[in-house]
Amino acid sequence: MLALNTRYIFLIDGLGAVITAFFLIAVLRPFETYFGMPKDVLEVLSLIALFLAMYSFACFLFYDKISPKYLLPIIIANTSYSLLTAVMVFFNFNRLTFLGFSYFVVEIVIICGIVYFELEAFKRSRC
Repeated sequence: MLALNTRYIFLIDGLGAVITAFFLIAVLRPFETYFGMPKDVLEVLSLIALFLAMYSFACFLFYDKISPKYLLPIIIANTSYSLLTAVMVFFNFNRLTFLGFSYFVVEIVIICGIVYFELEAFKRSRC
């Protein structure tokens, strides 16, 4: 199993959240007709992603002064974000194009992968 340093998990998580926010605002929003998700939903999801990025970057920068228990809030937040995204996909399914549906499925799968590594790091830190 790939063991990542807990500090760098925060960095990866923060970069992933910034990339997500960028795609939601700079790609999906202007091309709503190609993806189908309403602009207001994309804006809310991108704001949440930016907030999560700030938390992760703060944990990365100040890692020496915090404990690994700070992984738990980001694990819960990422899981909640994925569930919220799935709910938005469900409620907007009739509007989504194949491209839009595919984007959100891939995003959820990637976030779940990150949550898996975060959980593993959290478990290691609790031993």
